[in-house]
Amino acid sequence: MAEQIVKVTRKGQVTIPVDQRKRFSIREGMKLVVRDSPQGILLSPVTPIEDLAGVDAGTVSVEEMKKRLDKMRSEDRY
Repeated sequence: MAEQIVKVTRKGQVTIPVDQRKRFSIREGMKLVVRDSPQGILLSPVTPIEDLAGVDAGTVSVEEMKKRLDKMRSEDRY
């Protein structure tokens, strides 16, 4: 892994280089866990819950699934 230098803004923000974003599938809006490690600060991506969805992962958007669930609930007779 090649080292890269990034600059910290006055708000404490840094830009993760594009090759690391691609390698670790980091996308806009994702959350990262920040941990102390013996080597320094460790950033780890948090896997979105949508990516943990089993065999149908990626076949239906979250919005579409919510619509389907709402429809199923509205048709259910108690």
